Amino acid sequence: MIWKSINQLADDIKTGKTTAVELTKQALQLIEDNSEYNALITINPKALEVAEEIDRKLNDGEQLGVLAGIPYIAKDNFLTRGLRTTAASNILDNFIPPNDAVAIQKLNKAGAILVAKSNLDSFAHGSSTENSDMGPTLNPHDKLRVPGGSSGGSAAAVVLGLAPFALGTDTGGSIRLPASFTGSVGYKPTYGLVSRFGVVAMASSTDVIGPIANSVEDVALVLDVISGRDPLDSTTIERDEMHYSDFTAELKGKKIGVISEYMGDGLEDDVRASVESALNIAKETGATVSEVSMPQLQSALAVYYIVMPAEVSSNLSRYDGIRYGHSSEAAQKIDEVYELSRTEGFNDEVKRRIMVGTYVLSSGYYDAFYKKAQQVRTLLIKEFTKAFESFDYLIGPTSPTTAFKLGENTDDPLKMYLADIMTVSANLVGVPAISIPCGKDGKGLPIGLQIMAPQRHDRDLLSVANVLEQKLEYNS
Repeated sequence: MIWKSINQLADDIKTGKTTAVELTKQALQLIEDNSEYNALITINPKALEVAEEIDRKLNDGEQLGVLAGIPYIAKDNFLTRGLRTTAASNILDNFIPPNDAVAIQKLNKAGAILVAKSNLDSFAHGSSTENSDMGPTLNPHDKLRVPGGSSGGSAAAVVLGLAPFALGTDTGGSIRLPASFTGSVGYKPTYGLVSRFGVVAMASSTDVIGPIANSVEDVALVLDVISGRDPLDSTTIERDEMHYSDFTAELKGKKIGVISEYMGDGLEDDVRASVESALNIAKETGATVSEVSMPQLQSALAVYYIVMPAEVSSNLSRYDGIRYGHSSEAAQKIDEVYELSRTEGFNDEVKRRIMVGTYVLSSGYYDAFYKKAQQVRTLLIKEFTKAFESFDYLIGPTSPTTAFKLGENTDDPLKMYLADIMTVSANLVGVPAISIPCGKDGKGLPIGLQIMAPQRHDRDLLSVANVLEQKLEYNS
């Protein structure tokens, strides 16, 4: 691990052992040294300027935020004032936002230093970061494999040590899958815990913002800063009164449900062995572990790939070549501006989702597809609610496989979508979920363990994940 923990780095800055400028220079040098992984899209040219200002304030005795001087990276679908935000799409290649996303505002206020914007699947549409118009990101453990998606650039950046933490978004697993594929810790909070204002929208009823870092403690510290109600996002909820990094819950006496549908056919042997090993450790620590069957999970992926494209279709209608973003120079009439700008600016995967979403919302198909999917989603929510009446936490693999090879699934959209099979349900029902490393397969590729808790039980979830993390002693 290249970086100390965030707490240690913050202490070093406060005690004068290091400075914000030194840490920022270290991050920028590591970014330059690891450019072949294509984890980043844009470097912040003002990062050192910000670091110098933080050091000046510290020397003057000013009280600064808890993340003062800590470099970080944001997925390139977060608006950053004066710094290009592309969402890894050609249609936004020239877009300079006039304001920061609320999460970025909070991190900046806490003294964190944005050093770069990370690569992603275009508009966060994908599970491998191969759908980026800026080129694919490579997995730090094997350059011939994907880092997962859509927050693959953020996860790869953390594992490469380009910064101590990164921001990602999770609509159907886009934080947890990259965390699993790269051996990092990825956290998807309860829906609404972090404001989505200023983040390029994908599917508004499942979009969640969360941190990716090297430890549970680090993601909890970042969550402390970015969480809470926001008047600019009506879906936000109140945060926990205690700090999320104040770990109190223990595994002893807790009831853990192992989702049997996640441990069945299609699960790689090494993944199964690592998850079972983690469950044995949970038992030894005093938890009660037993299987739970959740039959509605077999419909979760189908529901997600109806609801999500429908919301994508609505959210992407604003990219018309008129208001902002790419506008076709070949267009002569207003309808040509719409058509040509979108044809030139959107890639195949984005177009595929728009077409599917528009279809399921169209007259004559709405009831058969979209309405039915929302009804099944309600059944899924009820199933999770019932499961949490008997169990404190639900556990399973984050993904049935380890990282697949670049190009392996690009010609088969259905196979690519199946990568999300174990992550989409948490988004559909709005519960918090985390992926922590729990081992490696025979090729040395990381394996992720997914833990879910009831809504608003984020601090409890982070607490037990921290306990398990310490017991598992994963070596990246």
